[in-house]
Amino acid sequence: MNKSTYQRLEYDRIKQRLADFAMSYLGRAHIQNMEPVIEMVLVATLLQETEEALSVIAHGASVPIPSLEGIEPLIGTFGKGFILTPQDFMHFARFIESSQQLKNFMKKKESVSPRVASYALSLYELHEPLTEIRRCIRNGQVDNEASAALSRIRKKMNILDDRMRKKLDTALSKYRSYLQDNVISTRGGRYVLSVKKEHRKQVGGAALDESASGQTVFIEPADIADLHGEHLHLQAEEAAEVTRVLSDLTDLIEHSKYEISINLETIGHYDFMFAKAKYAKTIDGRTVKLNDRGRISIHGGRHPLLGRHSVPLDIRIGGDYRALVITGPNTGGKTVSLKTVGLLTLMVQSGLLVPVGEGSEFAVYRSVMVDIGDGQSLENSLSTFSSHVKNVIGILKEAAPSSLVLLDELASGTDPGEGIGLSIAVLEELYRRGATVMATTHFNEIKKFAGAAPGFENARMEFDTETLEPLYKLTIGQAGSSYAFYIAQKLGMPPALIERSKMITYEATQRSPEAPAIAAAFTGETPPLNAPLKEKKERAPMPDFAIGDCVWVHSLRRTGIVCSEPDHRGNITVQIQKEKVRIHRKRISLYIERSKLYPEGDYDMDIVFESKDNRKKRKQMSKRHVEGITIEYRENE
Repeated sequence: MNKSTYQRLEYDRIKQRLADFAMSYLGRAHIQNMEPVIEMVLVATLLQETEEALSVIAHGASVPIPSLEGIEPLIGTFGKGFILTPQDFMHFARFIESSQQLKNFMKKKESVSPRVASYALSLYELHEPLTEIRRCIRNGQVDNEASAALSRIRKKMNILDDRMRKKLDTALSKYRSYLQDNVISTRGGRYVLSVKKEHRKQVGGAALDESASGQTVFIEPADIADLHGEHLHLQAEEAAEVTRVLSDLTDLIEHSKYEISINLETIGHYDFMFAKAKYAKTIDGRTVKLNDRGRISIHGGRHPLLGRHSVPLDIRIGGDYRALVITGPNTGGKTVSLKTVGLLTLMVQSGLLVPVGEGSEFAVYRSVMVDIGDGQSLENSLSTFSSHVKNVIGILKEAAPSSLVLLDELASGTDPGEGIGLSIAVLEELYRRGATVMATTHFNEIKKFAGAAPGFENARMEFDTETLEPLYKLTIGQAGSSYAFYIAQKLGMPPALIERSKMITYEATQRSPEAPAIAAAFTGETPPLNAPLKEKKERAPMPDFAIGDCVWVHSLRRTGIVCSEPDHRGNITVQIQKEKVRIHRKRISLYIERSKLYPEGDYDMDIVFESKDNRKKRKQMSKRHVEGITIEYRENE
């Protein structure tokens, strides 16, 4: 899938909302990496998983998904010589316990979610590591009973602490009259007395510090110093034994690395599945039928980012027609319809339940390609039209029978005549390649093409002409209108201007159907599918043709312009593109009369038949003799 498709259809916004329901970093990672899959069997499996997960939470069940707090940074330390801390083991204990809770919970849900519940069978219980962590770690510290040596060392330390406290109490009583404060404090981890400076020599011991004013000296009593040294020795023994206990526990956890990794993988998948289920519950999502034949049938579909109050969309494509052209007023919902179909397709192929009605069906596509929005780039200096063309070129390179192509505002951003021709050609090519195509437009010529071309169909967005409000309802089988006159009139445009606008428009409309044929006469192209060739060919043959008439050459299946009167044999010169050919009048039929092609009066037909260079030379030669200027014609002219 094209990354720009995700951006234009706001697929990433769906992922952001989905991430709000994830409990763990692994669940969020799954969501971050989520992309539509293209195998129908896998899509069906993912949808079944999400549907089963939704059935679990639909009855208010609180799924015990572990948060994996503190686990993420620890996994990367395995095998690198790091010794885990007591706090690290507390995280692992919670992880092992919550894995067991999840396994027990899912075992009870086998009847309502057999596939989802079966994944819990892969969860390891890890009894030995959990038992050892509980035995050795308590309240975030290595417990006394973690080892016999540690228990013995700490008992000695407690006895020594009692002896030190007794001696300190004796010293407080003995030197009370010399003390600044009748309390025991510490300096550098050693017990000291706060002695008045003038009495420092009366207290036996080492002065370790003094106050900022210099009036108090902090002295460690002499009979405490020896006991403190012994205490330091026991502290070193304790630290060594604690390190040994933590090292053994670390080895035990690392020996369970495989089982832990499987549990993490399973929990991450569970978190991902239930995040999708929780999101489906908020948008009233449901599962859908699938096919690989390019058929889409949406009943009551809603754009998931517009909420439950948006107008539901009913749309179908891929049966009698594979290309749908949507018309209607601005802000009438045409673009939203494209985005809804595109985004829901991406969601379905990602295993997400979507907000649609019962019986909705989606095709599984290998690619979804879009040209929606302006896309104008200041950085790349691309105009709106250039940007559209660049997008379409990329789409044409990839379009295939298993492609969904969404094109917004065909023929916009450039000259309407050329844009219409280019748009129809693109639609024909996409259809020829077997793609499913949805497009929006304002142009009547494209509507007429869709109404006549096999495999194409029109649709319109409904509009209330009284309130000037779009109804956001799609009706298939009819072309819509932009309602420019209705809107302008309702907003107060002078009636005279409205009438003049209609007159200009209807006159242009009467001429516009012939425009493709006129262009074809000069380019040599076969007129588009919607050109009324059948109607013209069925007219009775005319006995004469006038210079300037557009005619249909049956043998060449091309249109051309009559350049000469019939000769005595009935042969007429016809210009097809830049070539002039002689054809008998019985082999051609009138396509468009001259009067509908050129202004009334004495119109200079040289403009049609002569090149610009030859006309310039003829004008010069009519005024005077110019040496070296000649006008040459091909032999068959």
